[in-house]
Amino acid sequence: MRVWIAATTLAVVAPAWADAPTPELKAKAVELVQAYGGKLKGALSSAIEAGGAEGALEVCNKQAPVIAAEMSRDSGWSVARTSLKPRNAASAPDAYERKVMEAFLARIAKGEKAADLASAEVVDENGQKVFRLVKAIPTGELCLTCHGENVAPDLQQKIKALYPQDQALGFKEGDMRGVFTLKKTLAAK
Repeated sequence: MRVWIAATTLAVVAPAWADAPTPELKAKAVELVQAYGGKLKGALSSAIEAGGAEGALEVCNKQAPVIAAEMSRDSGWSVARTSLKPRNAASAPDAYERKVMEAFLARIAKGEKAADLASAEVVDENGQKVFRLVKAIPTGELCLTCHGENVAPDLQQKIKALYPQDQALGFKEGDMRGVFTLKKTLAAK
């Protein structure tokens, strides 16, 4: 069952017989996305104040994976980010995430805003029921320093040194930069 989340409203767009994520699962997933996004934003803001764009790059390279790993360990969920244009090849999307992001892009092409897009559903993965939540991350003005169309050449060199397969350039403000992606394996019924 897929549930699209737009701002704070949920609209069910799946057959009534499909497995439905419970309100508790959805609420916990939203809480985790907000906490993860808040920690990342706080770390990036502090790094930018202290060391400019290079400081932010350091946070993305070293601290962001630690934050995700800690949140995953502490919550019992898989908490991560991915993108159709990943900076880090290790964070490339799985087939499910790719399908959801492509659907988001189709909705954006019809006028919806990336900031309003999320999907939550229970899926079957290798014979187990898994709750999945994918929430679009819009590109903010600050993001353009490292992800925009005109990244400074010295910064671009540092990005290439850290991420030789970088694809995360050329974004405009408001574009879907990537997604937060959460998973939780559910107990057997």
